Amino acid sequence: MTNARTTLLLGGRIYSPSAPDATAMAITDGIVVWVGQDGPAKALHPDAEPVDLDGAFVAPAFVDAHVHATATGLHLTGLNLAGIRGAGELLAAVRDAVRPGQVLVAHGWDESRWTDGRLPSRAEIDEAANGAPVYLSRVDVHSALVSSALVALATGVHEAQGWSADGPLTRDAHHLVRAAMRDAITPRQRREAQRAFLAEAAARGVVSVHECAGPDISGAEDLTDLLALASEPGLPEVVGYWGERGGIDTARALGARGVAGDLFVDGALGSRTAALREPYADAHGTSGTLYLDAAAIAEHVAACTEAELQAGFHVIGDAAVAEVVEGFRLAEKTVGRRALAARHHRLEHVEMIDADQAKELAGWGVVASVQPQFDAEWGGEHGMYVDRLGAGRAPKLNPFSAMAAEGLLLAFGSDAPVTPVDPWATVRAGTYHRTPGSGLSARASFTAHTRAGHRAAGVNDGVTGSLVPGAPAHYAIWDAEDLVVATPDSRVQRWSTDPRAGVPPLPNLAEGVTLPRCLRTVRDGEVIHDVFTRTA
Repeated sequence: MTNARTTLLLGGRIYSPSAPDATAMAITDGIVVWVGQDGPAKALHPDAEPVDLDGAFVAPAFVDAHVHATATGLHLTGLNLAGIRGAGELLAAVRDAVRPGQVLVAHGWDESRWTDGRLPSRAEIDEAANGAPVYLSRVDVHSALVSSALVALATGVHEAQGWSADGPLTRDAHHLVRAAMRDAITPRQRREAQRAFLAEAAARGVVSVHECAGPDISGAEDLTDLLALASEPGLPEVVGYWGERGGIDTARALGARGVAGDLFVDGALGSRTAALREPYADAHGTSGTLYLDAAAIAEHVAACTEAELQAGFHVIGDAAVAEVVEGFRLAEKTVGRRALAARHHRLEHVEMIDADQAKELAGWGVVASVQPQFDAEWGGEHGMYVDRLGAGRAPKLNPFSAMAAEGLLLAFGSDAPVTPVDPWATVRAGTYHRTPGSGLSARASFTAHTRAGHRAAGVNDGVTGSLVPGAPAHYAIWDAEDLVVATPDSRVQRWSTDPRAGVPPLPNLAEGVTLPRCLRTVRDGEVIHDVFTRTA
């Protein structure tokens, strides 16, 4: 039997509910075994390997509850369209990036931010692509500009809903060209993209990601490769979800945690495919697209419940949310409330929800996987939400405080590549919501991006995601400025910063303040990212 290996962190600021004034933490064989002050730590663990934190901040590592690893990795290693501000810039970027024999995959254009909202024609894209297959996804990944060479690879696309001879492809046509793009990517491209994504996640203090895969998103081979890669040492955990109606056997064969994730009930607001009760403010002829009705939703939820798997759906618009709630009502009649609640089924995004719906969903044990950076990017008086929905509906989106008040478990994520993996920016966005009163406290936002992420994946041991004795040693070390105990609204009195109040402080997340920089990320006691210099 080998001797237990203990690491002792000293001289830091430890975020622990069991010891708000802690400066030290001991980890033995991947488990937190002690949290407290330096003096007792040294006395209790005289043979431990010491690590001098030099005042650094130590906190539970983050969980990103909604990602698309390969797409994000291709974004990280390839062409980034987020800074593009017009059709001419986009075409120039494509012209510079195309390579013979390779499909060009690029992401992030957002015409709502362009100085001129004109989109390039397919003929213009073809000229820039010089014959190469090109797939350029909009920031919400629910529509794409494509070249004719890629269209030629997508069987049946001309007859599919959402086809356009010249403009962006949406709905089923988009799914078909995305599948063609995916098939054109080489195994080497995919592996490099996946590794780049996981390295980036670790560098951001993320110890676990929830991959939302599916036949319309990334494919079985992609998820198989990603889970195999994540089994290698030195990388974040990947929790896989397979979003396919009737996909229970496939999900089990793939090793997915549930038949959930991006199983589409509707689309996205930016592409005007999210299903609304009333038409879009800037496109009166459409109310979006509803892909699944209540009966289909109920069938899927009941089947997954009986199979003891998580079910879940992508749902954004208010018409889609209403359909999901009705679907759960119908499923309860089949399997019963207790069985339904035991599975902790998931909803992704769930942006247009009211308090009554949140209360009903909470009663069924549903988890809401939400993305606060959506509000930071597109909320506010002049954001895309107002353009799409008008000033009356837009401020009601992403009501995190109301959802939490009704008992919904919120798990934060990025939906990368839609928004970047940037956990502290996400916590900030969840705290300083663009609609006053809709944000959470900083502590609740932080919990939603750490402990709640593990719970959303079915880990309910009561300690994972916290730095308390008995918890897995999932943590990150941060270069952070002053720590504070803040509320999401400056008009509300701050909590006591006295350690005796039992409230551990967090970094200052106010606008304009530099966010913490990750120095080290640790999963189960093993370092998976490190730029921290030990000075024991």
